[in-house]
Amino acid sequence: MEEMLTAVVSLAAIGSGLGLVLGVAARRFAVEGDSRVEEVIAMLPAANCGQCGFPGCAGAAEAIVAGDASPACCPPGGKVVALAIAEHLGIALGDDMDDVLPTIAVIEDALCIGCTKCYRLCPSDAIIGATRQLHGVFADACTGCNQCAEKCPTGAITMQALPTTPGTWVMPKPALVS
Repeated sequence: MEEMLTAVVSLAAIGSGLGLVLGVAARRFAVEGDSRVEEVIAMLPAANCGQCGFPGCAGAAEAIVAGDASPACCPPGGKVVALAIAEHLGIALGDDMDDVLPTIAVIEDALCIGCTKCYRLCPSDAIIGATRQLHGVFADACTGCNQCAEKCPTGAITMQALPTTPGTWVMPKPALVS
């Protein structure tokens, strides 16, 4: 019994000592990141869909802050998010920015055969349904990545623009009169 108690105490002491060393090393050798990256990540829709060409929203935020990508690179965020990021970072958006609205998947019930190919591909679990059952799309979770529409064998899934709401509406630029 005494040997077991000695072993437990010695292992606890070793573990505590190593934990203390790791804690000190973590504080001493910590690398400070750019706080603007975290701010841009918070502004992005957190879809992590990869439509922007970067590995998730964190990769896109790093590229935007570094100047390697435009604030308009996020299709699910659309123009509203691009304008907010550009204003936050003090970057001017080019006039060539498309007025593309964010899209979501919509499933036509009459064409859905319940094959679940879309269900398995959805990165945000926005598609609701089961095998040989009609499927539906949970609009709040859909990132508009278009993966489901590309793989649907019957063409039941189409990408449609989100309805304009007070939160997504952007005033169009006035036409130039020449």
